Amino acid sequence: MTTPDLEYDRSLLDKEFPAGTFHVESERILAYCEAVGETDPIYTDEAAARRSGFRSLVAPPGFCNLLERASARPNIHLKFSGIGLHHWQAFESFAPIQAGDVLEAKTRLVNVYARPGRTGHSAVVVWETTFTNQEGSLVASVQSSFLTRPRPTAGGA
Repeated sequence: MTTPDLEYDRSLLDKEFPAGTFHVESERILAYCEAVGETDPIYTDEAAARRSGFRSLVAPPGFCNLLERASARPNIHLKFSGIGLHHWQAFESFAPIQAGDVLEAKTRLVNVYARPGRTGHSAVVVWETTFTNQEGSLVASVQSSFLTRPRPTAGGA
């Protein structure tokens, strides 16, 4: 099976783009903790977070995934039709994100490639989004990939 050459705006590859500004609020941290079952007091109790040396509630490491999903990305004009799916995600935490922080997100198109599968080749688009706080410190990085696979044919897989 020959790997197709995917058509997209290659001028966007490896360029950084503004992706949004995010105000981190205690309520949103608490809602995230409740949704994922997080019970560590530095994430759920303001007083406990302060006793541990933080200025306010700390967001759990996975919190930045919510922000990444709300980040803006440029249209790469991928010429591949099908069903779009979230493929995978990985994050790295560099410094605590705390209630009251204002985070600036920047995103970068990392890779676009074809991947063989049962129903034919799929297109995979990989982005990396970084978050810096109001002091200019890098606090988190999230890599996400999105897959577009061919639509199944009638009577097919």
